[in-house]
Amino acid sequence: MDAISQLQEQVNKIATIAFTTIGTLQRDAPPVRISPNYPESESAPPPNPNPNLTDDATDFAMQPKLMSADLVKAAKQFDALVSALPLSEGGEEAQMKRIAELQAENSLVGQQLEKQLEAAERELEEVRELFGQAADHCLNLKKPE
Repeated sequence: MDAISQLQEQVNKIATIAFTTIGTLQRDAPPVRISPNYPESESAPPPNPNPNLTDDATDFAMQPKLMSADLVKAAKQFDALVSALPLSEGGEEAQMKRIAELQAENSLVGQQLEKQLEAAERELEEVRELFGQAADHCLNLKKPE
């Protein structure tokens, strides 16, 4: 896998971890009283959607730590991938020169391809014309029944 694909994959991993962390925290966070003057709800708390998770406050307190550790680990892996990228030689000026060279080469190759395409279209037209003539000759050689 090339370096750019690895970086894209790592960014996707970081985004997934971040969204999962936020969603988990929203889902599992215990209710917090907004104000002492705000009345408590009389209804029972909603059932736990995931019975594997306990309502234990210590488990909830550990979740952000574990998830943030995963996020930091993924960010460090991203940094390692970035630092492994080859450094450009000669700076921005050399890069701009190389880009101009590649664009000129691309233009030249594009012109050559256009010429080849035009020649192929002319040849195709000749073949169609010859095929039409051959078909006409074959039809004229047949005797009517």
